[in-house]
Amino acid sequence: MKRKIGAFVCASAMALTVLGGCGNGDGSASDDKEQFVVGMECNYAPFNWLSSTQTDSSVALEGSGYADGYDVMIAQNIADQLGMELVIKQVTWDSLLSSLDSGDLDAVIAGMTANEKREQSADFTTPYYDSQGMIMIVRKDSEQADYTDIQQFSGKNVVGQLGTNYDDVIDQIKGVNHVTPKDNYPEMVVALQNGDVDGITAEIAVAEGIVAANDDLTYITFDEGKGFEADTTVSIAMPEGSRDSEMFNKVQEALDNIDQDTRVGYMQKAVEIQPANAN
Repeated sequence: MKRKIGAFVCASAMALTVLGGCGNGDGSASDDKEQFVVGMECNYAPFNWLSSTQTDSSVALEGSGYADGYDVMIAQNIADQLGMELVIKQVTWDSLLSSLDSGDLDAVIAGMTANEKREQSADFTTPYYDSQGMIMIVRKDSEQADYTDIQQFSGKNVVGQLGTNYDDVIDQIKGVNHVTPKDNYPEMVVALQNGDVDGITAEIAVAEGIVAANDDLTYITFDEGKGFEADTTVSIAMPEGSRDSEMFNKVQEALDNIDQDTRVGYMQKAVEIQPANAN
């Protein structure tokens, strides 16, 4: 686990000085650190999105607009526990880890799954959400709407998001036409509606928002043992080599303090308030 809308948030030289431990290589916070700087793409509802409307869960972006969503709620809870101001930076998906490595971010909270490749450039906390299975978004009036086995997509056109597990798993379908991945879900939705693809891999929370905004689409789940084999948890990424640092331990402890009921409540709220055009 994913852009191009909205303005990027840039830090001034003074802000970078205040951030202290952001770029010190061990992920630890200096004594004068006052901000918890988190990166996300702000185009992956209900995890994160960009909005022109302020809500009680949104955080203002430097320049214009607000970041909102499940990831923002999790980040705000952690920042409050750390006694720090939450700063959200909008960063394209494929630049998140490089921004973390360069010291521009303290953490990436962006619906990102820890995998072997990403573990080479970042240290991850324990998961803060589990989508519990990958599903497929299809056209409501298509034959695919009745599929219960991913292998039924053999010979069909299936697309996933670039640089995510949702693209990697497509090759588990024998004989599938693995369409070149796209940068974001809005592009994939257009391809599906135009008939260019027959299915989009996704997680249920994301699919629910897309289907709610597009009444010609639906999503399907698969019978036990007939679905994708994949890790659907998401975790917080922090700088490589920071696992034993004070900052990493504080973030992990704060995350551990967010109980399951609170996490579920955050997701329910995010799904309810996400804009219809957030995907």
